Amino acid sequence: MLTKEKGIAVSEGIGIAKVYKLTEPDLSFDDVPAENVANELQRLDDALQKATQELDQMKATAENNLDKEELAIFDAHRMMLSDPEFQSQMTDEITNQKVVAERAVSDVTSQFEATFAAMTDNPYMQERANDVKDIARHLLSWLEGKPLPNIDEINEPSVVVAKELSPSDLSHLNKKMVRGIVTEKGGKTSHVAIMARNLEIPTILGMASITDDTSSRQNIIVDAFGNKVILDPDSNTRQLYQQQSTNYLESKASWREAKGLPAVSKDGTTFSVNANIGNVDDSKLAATQGADGVGLFRSEFLYMGSDHLPTEDEQFEAYRSVLKTMDGKPVTVRTLDIGGDKSLSYFDLPTEANPFLGDRAIRISLQHPEIFRTQLRALIRASAYGPLAIMFPMISTLDELQRAKKVFYECRDQLRKEYADPHLGDDVKLGLMIEIPSAALNADKLAQEADFFSIGTNDLLQYLFAADRGNESVSYLYQPFNPVFLQLVKTIIEGAHRHGTKVAMCGEMAGERLALPLLMGMGLDELSMTATSVPRVKSMVRKYKVADCRKLVKDVLTKYSRDSEVQKYVDGWLK
Repeated sequence: MLTKEKGIAVSEGIGIAKVYKLTEPDLSFDDVPAENVANELQRLDDALQKATQELDQMKATAENNLDKEELAIFDAHRMMLSDPEFQSQMTDEITNQKVVAERAVSDVTSQFEATFAAMTDNPYMQERANDVKDIARHLLSWLEGKPLPNIDEINEPSVVVAKELSPSDLSHLNKKMVRGIVTEKGGKTSHVAIMARNLEIPTILGMASITDDTSSRQNIIVDAFGNKVILDPDSNTRQLYQQQSTNYLESKASWREAKGLPAVSKDGTTFSVNANIGNVDDSKLAATQGADGVGLFRSEFLYMGSDHLPTEDEQFEAYRSVLKTMDGKPVTVRTLDIGGDKSLSYFDLPTEANPFLGDRAIRISLQHPEIFRTQLRALIRASAYGPLAIMFPMISTLDELQRAKKVFYECRDQLRKEYADPHLGDDVKLGLMIEIPSAALNADKLAQEADFFSIGTNDLLQYLFAADRGNESVSYLYQPFNPVFLQLVKTIIEGAHRHGTKVAMCGEMAGERLALPLLMGMGLDELSMTATSVPRVKSMVRKYKVADCRKLVKDVLTKYSRDSEVQKYVDGWLK
């Protein structure tokens, strides 16, 4: 029996099965001069067409498993395959250098991949390197007549083990048979991690040398609670984990029952458990999962899913649809949050050495008031259809918040005249994302200007520890349970509550099992998370007393100094 513990658990649960080792075919080729240039051009064209058809088929298969945001990966790959520049470079190399199609594909994709990989200051663009690598695999597999491994072929309970997986790999897996996923590469905020969570498959990424340490059909246990993998478990270990898995599945059944119930602690404190969404379809899922509202509508996806800046009417229709879907439950919309790792093809952002520290989010909105006003006008008009809150991202200073509010009030006054409605926008709440340390430390002052806060833990963590959350080499600094970070969260909540300002959390931490009792004990008012996590969190809230959670917070902050120590202590407390 061998236990490995050096990975990153990204989707909780217990997986017990045999190893299904995802082995890549040998896509090497005979690097010889082209005997017939016309024939090589035709082979390339055939491969491009087949790869495109394959993408369309995968997307169609994946539509039942993935949401709109995740399905967009196929559109991005399709666009690259049909890009004239991409195609012309390959055809030019075949024509001018008389090489086989495989050599042209390999050379051109390697150039594109290296260009993207070198963009270390822009994680969004750097991620495109993996997209190019995936496209090269598919093209070479067609040229060489060597099919890529297909997870959909798994016909018995299995744990997929691989060096890495692409979103296209996950898109067509057999969810009934895949009991777990373990890879050598990948991080907590990668596309694969997000997809695994939505598919509810126990997953650990970044597990070094796992492919060397395993063989096909070997017995394996994936413990995505304890963040470890056990190879060749003995009968006692297997029985223990089987019981844990059974208990977990029974718990999931009880969570489904709790989704229609209010999230009230044992000693009577009510919490709002909301969903994070990116589009209208997501709001429908939020409603069916029993969410108390939408805690984060990522409005940038309206922009990223368009080939132009969405008009006021286009945005209005989207916001109105979400409000109507939520049927009287509150909806919080984050204003345009681009820059950093998010870009728009039709809107040029400046090239910056440190885009996460540069022109992004509210900074862009304030510098481009015509874009900001269009969005605010659409939101104010939509507020007639349900309770709406507007949240400004990336606020660093009190002045930024005041400037953003000033634009809102100017838009509201103008719309009241246009629609002859003196009460339009009366009930809209205005708040901000707390994701920058300067804002966190100034919570007391900002609370006097805001109706609510929402803590964005992903960015707040990376800024606090100066560690890019998309960089695997510093992923160990993603430490949401570090007492320094927990103390900062507590300070934010206390500063807001002194002025009657409510505090929500919409980052990754809000849906964490170990984080919930700590957040309850700190006095957090609202939690917002992936819609599928809502029933679980509601059920958990109903099991605890806030008084006990407060004592837990005090113990953690006075006794421990390391993230791992806190996690171990809270895990024991929960058990």
